This record gives sequence, structure tokens and C-alpha cells, in this order.
Amino acid sequence: RQHQLQPTSWAFSRSSNWWDVIVPGFTTAQWVLNFLMSEESFQHLCEKVRPAMEKHNTTFRACVPLRKRVAVAVWKLATNADYRSITTVCRCVQDFCDAARERLVPELIKFPDLQTLQEMSAYFHSRWGLAQCVGAIDGSHIPIIAPQDFHCDYFNRKGWHSIILQAVVDGRGLFWSVSAGMPGSVHDARVLRLDIGGVDVGYYILGDSAYPLPRWLTKPFLDTGRLTAGQQLFNRKISRARVVAENAFGWLKGRWGCLLKCNDSNIAPVKSMVLACCALHNLCESHGEDDSNEWSLTVQAGAAAEPEVALGQTGDEEGKDVREALMRPLSS
Repeated sequence: RQHQLQPTSWAFSRSSNWWDVIVPGFTTAQWVLNFLMSEESFQHLCEKVRPAMEKHNTTFRACVPLRKRVAVAVWKLATNADYRSITTVCRCVQDFCDAARERLVPELIKFPDLQTLQEMSAYFHSRWGLAQCVGAIDGSHIPIIAPQDFHCDYFNRKGWHSIILQAVVDGRGLFWSVSAGMPGSVHDARVLRLDIGGVDVGYYILGDSAYPLPRWLTKPFLDTGRLTAGQQLFNRKISRARVVAENAFGWLKGRWGCLLKCNDSNIAPVKSMVLACCALHNLCESHGEDDSNEWSLTVQAGAAAEPEVALGQTGDEEGKDVREALMRPLSS
């Protein structure tokens, strides 16, 4: 469908006419178009970050209202408009990302409890026929300006500087484990070992051939041209199920345009920004916010993705017996 509305341009003038005059007249559709969520979800967001962001007027200066500061940050994260020359906007974005990391991430991105794991397992089994699967892991590169220190470490195989965002996604497209900030030259498998290696999830997650094969992760059989029918079917099932992770990254980058453009070379603020966007993604998805801008999943997900690297039998292979057991019923 074609959308006739376009996001309103935010003029950061001292008169604040945009926020004080124009925004109050927004229709529901205009609000969603500009802030990527309903006004109800936006108010919920404000209440969540209020303890970390709220400021009070002083004798010398009136503070920017909380709702306005959150709106500035959300609008900037969504549009990635240039703001480096505007100190107030920069401060709003940094304060919001820090608040999101403190208040939103622990609540919205967390390891599932047993009941949730059981629900995830049932979902993957009913939709893709994969027993005991509770999620899919994938990674994407977030562009950055080359940092002054150790810039070679952040130079990825595609020829530009980045940090890595790696996440585990459930069947609904929600992130439940996120790692951000490793240099772009680091391989997926090393990020995994540094981040969640050794965690026994009690089930297993899906990965591509770039990952090792511990007992809690399974991946496709390496195609040497001699796969059995059961192995080929198993690979197809994994490929279809892993779309949930690819789509989640597409929705994430489609909503939050700041993840598609080179960001500040100071790594710590970029990491906070990435985590804030992941938390906002989960908030929007859990509140049923629509993809009003009809983002292209294929283009957005692949815009900064690292090419898959087949490692064959390299690395941790403890999960071979698990994979064989999962594949065996498909061969009968």
C-alpha cells in the first residue's frame, strides 16, 4: 500500500513551535508516522524512563519537559537526521539511550523463564517442525566512523568500519539476548564464545554455518554435495526457521535509521544507542505497533550484514549428536 503522509521535518528552533503547536494537532496516523508508535505506547515509554531522565527547573533555567526530550530522542533514532551541531538534541539522545540501557533493557531484553521457553519451543515445533528449538541467533554490522584507537580491529571483511550487533530472537521476532560493541573484524563464532558461551539454555537455538556446534546450538549440515535426503530436509527447515532472526534485524534497522548510517566514533555511546534501539524494537513489537513505513526487510537486513562464512567442522562440535537426533526422524 502507498502512504500519502510523510514524517514531519523537526525544526529545532528556540520557539519550539513544532512540539508545542504542531504535534498536539497530530492525528493518530501522523503520530505513528513520526514516532513509530502510538501515543499510548509513547506515554508508556516516557513512564519507564522517567526515573532516569526527569529533570527539574532551576532558578536559572527551565528544563526541557520529559515528553519532549523523549520525543527528540525517538525522532532522531528513527530518522538519523544530523544533529551534531545542536547541543540540546545531542544531550536528549544521549540521556535517553543511557536511560533505556538502565531502565528498558533489563525489563525488555532478558533470558526467558521456563514457561516462556516452553511456549517458544511449542511455537517453533508447530510452525517449522523443529522440536526443542527456542530461538535463532544472527549478527549484523552497525556502521561507525573509524575510531582513532585500534581502528583496524573495527574494519570488517566488507571493507568498512563497524561494531557487531549479535542477538538471539524468538519466534515472534523479539530479542531475548543482545550483544553489541565487539569490533567488526571479530568473527561471529568468537563473539558467541565471548558473550553467551557456556550458558545452558535447556533447549537449543539455531545458527548459520559461521557458528560452532555446542550442545545448545544447532546449524545446517555442511553441503559437500553428498547430503542425505534427511540432511537436506533438515537444512531447509533450519533455513526457514532462521528467517525470524533475519526479519527481526530488518524490522530493527527499518524502524531505527540511526543503525544504517555511520555513527559517532566513540564506541560507548554507539553501543548504548544500539541497545536502546533493540529495547525499543521489543517495546514496539510487544505493543503490536504496525510497520507503517513498509520497510523492505531484504534491503534493510542486508544493508550492513556480514557475509556468511562456512567453517565446516571447525570449532566446538559437541552438538553433533543433538543435530543427528533432530535430523533422524526426517530420514525415516
